[in-house]
Parts: sequence; structure tokens; C-alpha cells
Amino acid sequence: MRLPGTVAPMAAVLLIEDDQRIRESLARGLAARGHNVSSAAAGMDGVEQAVTGDIAVVVLDLGLPDLDGGSVLQMIRSVSEVPVIVATARDDEAEIVRLFDAGADDYVVKPFSADHLEARIRAVLRRSGRLEESSVITVGELEVDLDSHEARLAGKSLDLTGKEFDLLAYLAQRPGTMVGKRELLAEVWRQPYGGADKTVDVHLSWLRKKLGERAAEPRYLHTKRGVGVKLVPPEQ
Repeated sequence: MRLPGTVAPMAAVLLIEDDQRIRESLARGLAARGHNVSSAAAGMDGVEQAVTGDIAVVVLDLGLPDLDGGSVLQMIRSVSEVPVIVATARDDEAEIVRLFDAGADDYVVKPFSADHLEARIRAVLRRSGRLEESSVITVGELEVDLDSHEARLAGKSLDLTGKEFDLLAYLAQRPGTMVGKRELLAEVWRQPYGGADKTVDVHLSWLRKKLGERAAEPRYLHTKRGVGVKLVPPEQ
């Protein structure tokens, strides 16, 4: 059950989350995307699984019943280099700095979707050298080569700026998924605390022109006012 164009391989993911509803929902979502998912409802059980099992990445909730999530992170980091993505309800700079100082590799702010989490998982696996995947993403006649930083439409190279390519690549890795402007500003422009929505709008307009389409007659880039933008093959 993987969307056309996604490039995520199977990875062993450990979810340390005490909320059963969230834990089971994320486990189902990641399993549907090809991952091998195990879970723990408490900190100590999570630490044991993280350091003794064949785990590729850990997703760690901070609000655990037996141990503070920060303590769990430090315990894992003291004996293992397994990438850890921290799930936090606090989107403030001091909290994020504290998490990175404690050894976190990335973070997600609640609430988040399985698509968003999987994107973060791919990112940390890629940075850690644990991800083996094709560098070319195909969506319809559009090809996005992540390694060469090139894009082609119907075999013809597209003349994109660096940021236009980054925007296209981010959307191409989530085909069919509506992505909000706040997420784009955080992930593409590296502005986690907000920025000008107009920046996204302008780059989308430029990108549309180079894809040979208009907002009134979209082929690949489809926007929904107040929600976001998604990249889909023309036939969809």
C-alpha cells in the first residue's frame, strides 16, 4: 500500500509511546508504508528494545508513565547510536535545543501524521547512512533525481533554481499528500517558527510555469486554499 513515487524502503522502527490509540494508529500507518514496526508503552521497555533489538530508528514520546522521555533518550544514547526522533507537544526553541543537546536526531511536534513521521524517518536514515534507496522519484512523466539535483519532464531537463528543486523534491517524496505551507517553510526553507506564506506562493507560481501549467488548470501541482499543496500524476 505505497503511493506511486514514494521511495521509502522497509526499516525496523521502534515506537515508544504510552497512548495506545496513537501508538496503534502510527504503527498501522508505518506498516502500511512498508516498515517493520515494534512498540513499547513505557520507557524502560523501550530502552531495552532499542539497545538489544535490530532497530533502525526510534520514535520517542516524551510523556511516558515510568520515566521522563529525556531520561530515556539519554539512556539510549549512552549505549547506542541508533537514530532517535523525539515526539514533543512543545514547539519552542529552548525545548528543541535541549532535545538536540541530549542526543536527538530529529523531532516532530504533536499532532503529526504517519506521512509526516515517515518523511522524518527517511531523513534521519539518509543522514545516518542507513538508507539505501533509488535517488530517482517518478511521478507521471516527471522525474526528480535527488542525487544529481536534477528534474526532467517528459525527458526534458527543467531549469530550476536550488529552492525550486528543493520544493519539488519535497512534494515528490509525498505524492498525493496535501502539504501545508507551515511544513514547507519548516522543511524546505528551514524556518521552523514560521515565515512568509507569500514565499511559498511565489515559488509555487514559478514552479508551475516551468512545469507548463497554470493554477487555474493544474496538472501536477494542486492547491487547496487554507490547506496546502500536493503533487500528483496528471491522470489523478
